Amino acid sequence: MTVPELYVALNGNYDEAKSRLMNDRLIDKFVLKFLADPTMQTLHDAVASGDIEESFRAAHTMKGVAGNLAFTMLADAAHQLTEQLRPRTDKADDALYAAVVRAYESTISAIKAYEAQKA
Repeated sequence: MTVPELYVALNGNYDEAKSRLMNDRLIDKFVLKFLADPTMQTLHDAVASGDIEESFRAAHTMKGVAGNLAFTMLADAAHQLTEQLRPRTDKADDALYAAVVRAYESTISAIKAYEAQKA
């Protein structure tokens, strides 16, 4: 699987990623680092505990990280949750949070498949 094929698999935007990171070597490096990013666990813990402020912060961080890597599907889902949480008056909407979880799992699955074929 090539880097452009990875971006198709994870519903991302390869051209956008390339415009930011300039070459496939750097895209590869940062995509693989995403596997160790703790933001999703932070979001999960915050949502589970009902911590609105931390939920907002984690959703916003996920939106930024996914956006910078041009993980379009994940960035869009995180954006929706971020905007729902922005007033910091209501806990995370279950459906919006579930959409982030699905997008994250799909993204991680594609990255792991990409990583496995490199080995």
